[in-house]
Amino acid sequence: MENYIVSARKYRPTTFDSVVGQLSITSTLKNAIKNSHLAQAFLFCGPRGVGKTTCARILAKTINCFSVTENIEACNECESCKSFDEGRSLNIQELDGASNNGVDEIRNLIDQVRFAPQLGTHKVYIIDEVHMLSQAAFNAFLKTLEEPPKHAIFILATTEKHKIIPTILSRCQIFDFNRIQIDDISKHLAYIAKEEKVKAEPDGLHIIGQKADGALRDALSMFDQIVSFSGGTITYQDVIENLNILDYDYYFKVTDALLKNDISNCLLLFNEILNNGFDGHNFINGLAEHLRNLLVCQDEKTVVLLEVGVKIKEKYVTQAKASNTAQLISFLSICSTADTKYKGSKNQRLLVEVMLMQLCSIEDSSSQKKKPIINLAFKKKGGLIAPKTEQSKNPALDAAIEKTTPNYIIPETPPIQLNEEPPSGLKPVIPENTPTEKPIIKRSSNLSFSNSISINPATKKEEINKEDEIEVANRPTEAYSPEQFSEGIRNFKALLKEEGKDSLASIFEVVPEVTNETINLIIENKALDDEFNAQRADFLDFIRKELSNYNIQVVTEVNKDIKLKKAYTPQEKFVKMSEKNPHLNQLVKKLDMDVGYA
Repeated sequence: MENYIVSARKYRPTTFDSVVGQLSITSTLKNAIKNSHLAQAFLFCGPRGVGKTTCARILAKTINCFSVTENIEACNECESCKSFDEGRSLNIQELDGASNNGVDEIRNLIDQVRFAPQLGTHKVYIIDEVHMLSQAAFNAFLKTLEEPPKHAIFILATTEKHKIIPTILSRCQIFDFNRIQIDDISKHLAYIAKEEKVKAEPDGLHIIGQKADGALRDALSMFDQIVSFSGGTITYQDVIENLNILDYDYYFKVTDALLKNDISNCLLLFNEILNNGFDGHNFINGLAEHLRNLLVCQDEKTVVLLEVGVKIKEKYVTQAKASNTAQLISFLSICSTADTKYKGSKNQRLLVEVMLMQLCSIEDSSSQKKKPIINLAFKKKGGLIAPKTEQSKNPALDAAIEKTTPNYIIPETPPIQLNEEPPSGLKPVIPENTPTEKPIIKRSSNLSFSNSISINPATKKEEINKEDEIEVANRPTEAYSPEQFSEGIRNFKALLKEEGKDSLASIFEVVPEVTNETINLIIENKALDDEFNAQRADFLDFIRKELSNYNIQVVTEVNKDIKLKKAYTPQEKFVKMSEKNPHLNQLVKKLDMDVGYA
């Protein structure tokens, strides 16, 4: 059985040019060697598996090479390069910070630094995982690191830069290694697959690159694992099965169901995902990532941010056309909320299912139609707005109303939304801009009122029967006294309180002034004004009927400074009562009462 070498070791870079995904760092190091501007101490920081130790070894080898190439690479032929490749070089030493983290080990290192190299020009010390050194070891290392011998170069490598004390950081030239891009990883894996004569699908290699999270060493380990499983062939299906990755198809199916508001299908798909052994939290994060990719595909300029294979990218672009940006942002907001609540939830499955139900409840904003602002539905008394019902609860009554109530078409006026025809005893309300003289209205013999019929004069003119003409009687415009007006206001306020609209009723705590049949209503704030405007038609209808005067109008004014003063003292209470009943003043005089002590 031949000796097997894992890909991470077999294909470990030996030159600066073969390092994957760290072009800026390798270029800087090559220029430093070329110009002889080498620092005495380097600190390589970054995630695992991105090439920190590899670059440290290449740098150490190139520094001691006797004949550096024009491309600033080691020649691999001189004695120094050969001794390094064979592992017998005394000029390059590697230490593990985790196992040599004490003061004694650092002191031994300091003693060795004093001696000049036997072969070459520099002694290079590579200390991996340097953050594992103890505080005392760091302090013992400070002086040597600050003023090392000319022949000594220290290369420190760490994955946790924040654990290194600032005095060490200030003495080093720091290089921050980046996570390797998915495309770079997939290209490198394709190169290795070609060298190993392994057939590999690009989508499968791309999934490995995503799962590696920027670490090439992890990607190579997964590559070896899947090659061992599949026997020389890497497919997309093999990758997702071995790496326990939820297939893209599930996310596409779930998103299609969300866009169709199909709650049942969403719950069934989630149940299937759980039965396949996947965690609900991973599903939430995967769905959020999928929605983010759809959001990226909304604009052609940002499609380049999509880190998926070519075939998958086409699917994303197609599905993105069925959604819009506002809808996807709402989806992402709900997923983000569920993600933060998942760990603290006692019923995590229910949490995810509720999230899916909420997502299905979001409608496409572009397809939503504006609802009518006012829907008039009359009660038997009072004329308050009631919710519109799709079907009448009393069909017989509706039929009787249709027969007894004439059907009117208002000529050349804006369309009015009506919910239900008022009972025959009540007369229809004329819009405010209707002239006072008797208009001649044409009645259509085949037109009847029903719930929420919108009358459009432009279309109804074709149905007018010229032989049927009636006259509409004038609305009453009787005079009324202030007492009658106050009584009408109190009755409307009582109706509002019965409906539970106390904030709206507070507007009528003080009887408003009337000028030329126009009610001047002063309101505290804009929110209350908006609430009254929603009930304006009901108020006018009620007060006109109470006073038998259909010329009454109402105007509102928002005055933030106004505050309703309540009566607290006996005198204030008496004044309030006397305003409502002036006869109280006569009673006090006749009985010779003192209101202040009542």
